[in-house]
Amino acid sequence: MITLQHTRTAPVLREPAIWAVLQVLALGVVGATTGLGPLGWAAGLAYGFATWAFLGYGMQRHRTSALGPADRVTLARGLMVGAVTALVADRAGQDVPVALVVTLAAVALSLDWVDGQVARRTGTSTALGARFDMEVDAFLILVLSAYVAVHMGPWVLAIGLMRYVFVAASWRFRWMNAPLPGSYARKVVAAVQGIFLVVAASGLLPFAGVLVGLALASLVWSFGRDVLWLWNNAAVSVRESRHA
Repeated sequence: MITLQHTRTAPVLREPAIWAVLQVLALGVVGATTGLGPLGWAAGLAYGFATWAFLGYGMQRHRTSALGPADRVTLARGLMVGAVTALVADRAGQDVPVALVVTLAAVALSLDWVDGQVARRTGTSTALGARFDMEVDAFLILVLSAYVAVHMGPWVLAIGLMRYVFVAASWRFRWMNAPLPGSYARKVVAAVQGIFLVVAASGLLPFAGVLVGLALASLVWSFGRDVLWLWNNAAVSVRESRHA
């Protein structure tokens, strides 16, 4: 029985493991070109291990033995996010190779549109792929907000932490776990966070703090609107159940 279980599990874990190896190679390239200290390597390797574990678990849970083309685009984005994570963690916001960080982050954000197009055109959209894509985006925003916060103040961290606070709150309050309706505004707000943080990280604009402030304000509005909808929907569900 152990042999059968191993045989069934191994194919599922093989592809995430390959991408984990690619993450290590990507960190090696970054280390050879710009230099990475122990903290950068630790952060990059931790990110790569977490990606391997999360994806492997998701594939087993969804009974998927192979990734789709869009998922592989997301994983390519993930390699860049891992490199950005290592660079930002290694230098703690000081003497970071800004051009490299901005370039990697900008390409990763641009490919977010590509993996969506690939999923739709190939008909390979999956719940696992959508969740994985969202997690990669969320973590990149967190890393970028941490980098920008070094120069603009800790308030910027609210941009990267807000989604994780929402998830943590949903563990405590069940009504927050209800599925939200699709929203174009929510997608625009999410895209704005990454764009404005990359612009702020580049240091090219003198008033980038205003953009980051607008990004945070729009994010507060978006999350506030969603929480209000969930609360009202939960109240309606309770009233309906009482009168059933």
